[in-house]
Amino acid sequence: MTATIKDRLSGAEVHSIFGQPDASVLSAGRRKAVEMPGSVFGPSWGMVCDFANGAGCPPDYAAIAFLSACASLIGGKRRIMPYSGVSQWSEPCILWVAAVGDPSANKSPGLDSITAPLRKMEKAIAENHKETLRNWLGIVERAKAVKDDWQGQVKASVKDGLPTPAMPADAVAPDEPARRRLIVQDGTPEAIASILAANDIGTLHFRDELAGWLSSFDRYSPGGREFWLEAYGGRPFVIDRKSAGSVTVNFNGVSVLGGVQPEKLADTLLSSVDDGLVARFLWAWPQAIPFRRPSSSGNETQLQKIYERLDSLQWGQDEFGADIAVKLHLTSDAADIFDHWGAENDDGLEDAGALYKSFCGKLRGMVLRIALVSEHIKWAWQGGHEPRLVSADTVGAVCDFVEHYAKPMALRVFGDAALPPVERNAATLARYIKRHKLDTFNARSLRRKAGYTGPKQPKAQEEALELLSECNWIMPAPQRAGENGGRLSADYIVNPAVHL
Repeated sequence: MTATIKDRLSGAEVHSIFGQPDASVLSAGRRKAVEMPGSVFGPSWGMVCDFANGAGCPPDYAAIAFLSACASLIGGKRRIMPYSGVSQWSEPCILWVAAVGDPSANKSPGLDSITAPLRKMEKAIAENHKETLRNWLGIVERAKAVKDDWQGQVKASVKDGLPTPAMPADAVAPDEPARRRLIVQDGTPEAIASILAANDIGTLHFRDELAGWLSSFDRYSPGGREFWLEAYGGRPFVIDRKSAGSVTVNFNGVSVLGGVQPEKLADTLLSSVDDGLVARFLWAWPQAIPFRRPSSSGNETQLQKIYERLDSLQWGQDEFGADIAVKLHLTSDAADIFDHWGAENDDGLEDAGALYKSFCGKLRGMVLRIALVSEHIKWAWQGGHEPRLVSADTVGAVCDFVEHYAKPMALRVFGDAALPPVERNAATLARYIKRHKLDTFNARSLRRKAGYTGPKQPKAQEEALELLSECNWIMPAPQRAGENGGRLSADYIVNPAVHL
């Protein structure tokens, strides 16, 4: 009899206690990633892809890092004007870019591989600066000696009733020479302003984690957010300090590069005021690639030569011999392409969300800035005469890049950030369950696991778990500890169908 029942059960149809899981939980309104076009980078695109391959990351991360690094080296020495003779509108060579991805997406290796030559260049600059400082100290000591001798002459002239001798010019010590800074990683607005005051070209602000930077404004002193908003525009800026006087920055130009995790990005976007700061970024959030052994690596010597060539660009001169930016104009055909794209970019924005609308409003300036960088990247790669005009090919490639990459990526970022917290947390938790192939779990233990990316607060996690239960992803399976009825455990079982 027992064998017969067993045989019958083994042949019975299995019915799941779960319904069909809602697969849309995983995407949670998030748009799919798009592939980055390489035409903006011209012949250097292959090199960029090699660096990405060596870092084990999508080319997007290496590419946007390359754009921002090149922009920072050109800096205040060049500007771009779309219309020659009929408008004073010009844009500085400043780019803010952000690499979005989970901790396993290899953002940092991709960004580090592109910025490594900058660190080598800065180290060489620091070594040369030591010699400059030694020479300066010699001049300072000489100035002291000349001043002491002059002071002796003044005393003698007073004693003898003679006119006071004029102070020699070399009795006044020059200011301490400032070191060129190619890259900075942290600093208050005052510290950054001090660096910029001695670096009219500008610099690159590189943060491995942008969320900390975005949340640090006004932490040390008021006006931090305003300082960074100005730093995107490259305008002069003055910081008044009670103890040490004011700091004047002629070119408040900082290109920004950094990475951010999707969950932190969403919190930062939702909690920040809509003053256009977030809209100033070019976003890259590619689909993560599976781990694989690299088949190539970037040529760092070649990359450094590009950087050194861009760094060698000279200032223009005004009628008084002072340094000024050289302004590049669009060719006639390039201006026509820019006009056509600009009209299409404005079309239909009335119904767009606030963040995306603000982003598109900043795109006119971003297109010009990327075009300026792209034109100089081609020159730095190929050599020849410096560019004095921005071509139609370059502007056309940038407009395509913006339409087919920058805009879809912005929608991917802003769409995720605009989700209600419970949906965002549920999506994060669902991806964690699927990635780690969980069959069962304890909610309390899960929060303590290393690498757990879901909601950390009990209430937030409870709300996300409840939503996942409604979507047939999980089911509570509580148990009581002990015979006397302790607290119910926070155990859950996972719908096997989510792993199919």
